[in-house]
Amino acid sequence: MADNKSNIIVVDDDHDIADLVEIYLTGSGYTVFKAYSAAEGLKIIQTHDIDLAIIDVMMPNMNGIEMCKTIRNRYNFPVIMLSAKSEDVDKIKGLTVGADDYMTKPFNPMELLARIRSQLRRYHELNTSSSESSDTIEVKNMVIDTVKHRIIIDGREVVLTPIEFNILHLLASHPGRVFSTDEIYEYVWNEKIYESNNTVMVHIRRLREKIELNPRQPQIVKTVWGVGYKIDD
Repeated sequence: MADNKSNIIVVDDDHDIADLVEIYLTGSGYTVFKAYSAAEGLKIIQTHDIDLAIIDVMMPNMNGIEMCKTIRNRYNFPVIMLSAKSEDVDKIKGLTVGADDYMTKPFNPMELLARIRSQLRRYHELNTSSSESSDTIEVKNMVIDTVKHRIIIDGREVVLTPIEFNILHLLASHPGRVFSTDEIYEYVWNEKIYESNNTVMVHIRRLREKIELNPRQPQIVKTVWGVGYKIDD
């Protein structure tokens, strides 16, 4: 599915913001679904083939953080969080529950479009599977299917977000090599990092929660203190 054929849902209780985002997205060829509450948004997601979600953090009843957690229980499409808050703790909270990116309001619509294209390109590449071949990487009790983009641990499939899969695949494809957080960011996000942030560490923390028996004592994705992360062969 090409990017301009993708279905995007915008969930924001601020009608003006939702309408503005819709104008830019439809103008770029995307099909847009709008919802003004998390409950309404989840109903749309259950009944339509959604490729990416843009979710406001501050919404009544169920907020964006809770909605993102609910989405991650079933779906792996990219989620971009929007919030008027700019503190690192709010960004980290969004990333920890499974968001792939985070933007603060007010935002530049063209920058949002660029981030959407980047997330969709990564998502569709990760979910393009071949029925004729199945290349795998085996690490301890884990099998990484690089064609179907599936993770099997002790016979059980583990659902990862596209970002989490890309990080795991990068490290597992280079056993023993230590990657710094800057290198991981530039490989996985495919862009230069211009300032220090916690984005990579947050995603690795969430990845460990999914694949490690004891995330506090990881046996797969290991920390090399002061340097970065690695996976041994």
